[in-house]
Amino acid sequence: MRILLVEDETDLAQAVTDHFRQAAHAVDHVTCVADAMAAVRSVSYALIVLDLRLPDGNGLQLLRHIRDHRDSTPVLIASAHDRISDRIEGLEAGADDYVIKPYDLHEVLARINAILRRQDDDYAPERIFGQLRILPQARRVLLGDRVISLTNREWAILDRLSRTPQIAVAKSDLEDTLYEFGREIESNAIEAHISRLRAKLGHGAITTQRGFGYRMGET
Repeated sequence: MRILLVEDETDLAQAVTDHFRQAAHAVDHVTCVADAMAAVRSVSYALIVLDLRLPDGNGLQLLRHIRDHRDSTPVLIASAHDRISDRIEGLEAGADDYVIKPYDLHEVLARINAILRRQDDDYAPERIFGQLRILPQARRVLLGDRVISLTNREWAILDRLSRTPQIAVAKSDLEDTLYEFGREIESNAIEAHISRLRAKLGHGAITTQRGFGYRMGET
């Protein structure tokens, strides 16, 4: 999934970005409210990780802006503001969770996964497509009794497609899932990942909607 990280501490932002990318998430990193506003206007994010103390204002400005515009994108506040009143203010402004710096990266990722599970009306611990079983929490894929090893990007594509198996996902949406701002995307990158997934899972595992994108099939 694609995450927006709003954080002006360079070292922390790099550590968070690296950790999230290892978990197969694409991350756009901005350092101020103005850039965050511009980002949310142009990209549909799965989640926003939001610092409050930013060079050009308070992160609550962004949070209130997106909620005023009926944008339900999940927001996790990650801030050094540790007073109970700060946490109450953030949650009442529309945040889905609040963690205090310094925080453990594994805990933050677990909180993100919990938020997204709550957001997913169709969440199930296991997704089954014929012989193919997908266990999202464990990031585990089984074909019959055989464990299938996937790269981070292969997993990200399979996870995205299997979340809405009856609905085709546009190629452009898959590109948004995988790639951050400023990263050059080869024209056949998605096709190459889909081809490798089919080689591992069976050709019928993913079907092509010509001129649009892809959807789950069955092995």
